[in-house]
Amino acid sequence: MKNLSLAIFLLIGTIGLSQDSVSVLFIGNSYTYVNDLPSVFSQLTISLGDEATVDSKSNGGFTFQNQLNDAATHTKIHAKPWDFVVLQGQSQEPSFPTSQVNTSTLPPAVSLADSVYSNNYCSQAMYFMTWGRQNGDSQWDSINSFAKMNGRLRDAYVRISDSAQACLAPVGIAWKYVRDNYPTINLYQADGSHPSLEGTYLAACTFYASVFRKPSLGATYLAGLDATTASYLQTAADLAVLDSLETWHLRPKDEIAIADFHYVQNGSSVDFFNDSWRATDFTWNFGDMTTATFEDGNHVFATTGVFPVQLIASNACGSDTIVINVVMNSIGIDHVQLEAFRLIRISEYTSELMFEGDLSAIQLYALDGKKVQISPNVVSDKSVKIDLTNEKAGVYFLHFTLNGTPNSIRLVR
Repeated sequence: MKNLSLAIFLLIGTIGLSQDSVSVLFIGNSYTYVNDLPSVFSQLTISLGDEATVDSKSNGGFTFQNQLNDAATHTKIHAKPWDFVVLQGQSQEPSFPTSQVNTSTLPPAVSLADSVYSNNYCSQAMYFMTWGRQNGDSQWDSINSFAKMNGRLRDAYVRISDSAQACLAPVGIAWKYVRDNYPTINLYQADGSHPSLEGTYLAACTFYASVFRKPSLGATYLAGLDATTASYLQTAADLAVLDSLETWHLRPKDEIAIADFHYVQNGSSVDFFNDSWRATDFTWNFGDMTTATFEDGNHVFATTGVFPVQLIASNACGSDTIVINVVMNSIGIDHVQLEAFRLIRISEYTSELMFEGDLSAIQLYALDGKKVQISPNVVSDKSVKIDLTNEKAGVYFLHFTLNGTPNSIRLVR
C-alpha cells in the first residue's frame, strides 16, 4: 500500500462534489449489528453530502450457509434493486483450512451473490472483509495471532470475491493499519472479537470509501468519538480503499463490467480468451483495422508489428475497456507448446519457471501495460524467478522467446 498523503485525499474529495445516492443492504451477523454499523454508515454518508438508503438482515453467528438457507435473507435481497448488497460470513469461517473454506464457505458465499444478481443484474455484491481477533484464534496454529488470522481472512475474502465476480470492502486491511500505526486506539470490545465504537466507525468509513470511491476524511459525523481519533480512522479507511480500487474490484455503481483477457500466440495466429467480469457483450479491435464480437476466439495477423488489441466488455449497466499490446515478431512460426516449460515452485507472490530450451527476451507486464523489472532475477538461460512481492495483486503477462519463438504466459498474483 502506498503512503498517500492527506492532501491527495483532500484533492480527490474536491473533484466532482455532486451528491451521490446509493441503496445498500447489509447481510451479516453480530459484527454488523453491534453498534448498528448500517446506521453509522448512513449518518457518515449524510455528513459527507451524499445519501444512502440502508437496510440490514443480521443474525448472531450466522455463516454464509445459514444466510443462504434462510428465506428471510432472500426476501430482503429481493425487496428492491439494491445498488450494493454487503455479504458477511461468520467471523472465523473464512480463516479456517483452505479445504474447509472450499467446501463449506466459498460455495454458499458465491450462491448468495448469485441471488443478488438474479434480483437485479446491475446490483453489486460486496463482501465484508472482517478482521482478525485481537489475539487470533488459539484453536489452530495458523490463526493463533492477529496477523495470521487477519491475513487468512484477507486471502479468503479476495478468493471469494474473485469467484463471485464481486467487489470487496477491505475493513480488515484498514483494521491492520490502525493496529500498526495507532496502537492506542482500541478497536475491540472486551471479548477481543466484536468491534468497539471505534471499530464500527472504522468499518463505516471503509464502506463509505468502498461504495462511493471517495475519501471519508472530513466527515463531520464522529459517532461520539473525539475529532482526532475519528480523523485517524477516516485516514486508515481511505488508505486501505482508494489506493487499491482495482484490487478490491471497486467500480462505480453504474459501471459494473470489467474488461479483461489473455492470449496465446501460435505464429501469426492468436487465440484470445475472455476473462471479463459481469459482461454480456464483447467488441474486439485488433489494431489492424479489423474487429470481432466473439467472446473467445481466434485472429490471424497478416503482418509483423505491435498491435494494440482493444476489448470493450459491456452489459445493460455499463461498459469497460482494456487495451493490451500484442507483439508479432514473426509470421508463420510454429508455436512452442506450453509443455516446453514446467512450474518448479509457486508461492503467493513468487514463481520460479524452468524452461526446456534457450530462453531470451524476457519481459513481464502488468495488466495496464506497465513493465515490471525482472531481468536481474534471471537465474540462468533456462530459468527465471518472478518476484511480485512489491506489486499489486492482479494479472501479469510474461513475454519471452524460447528456441527463437515468441511466447506469452498469464500469471496471477
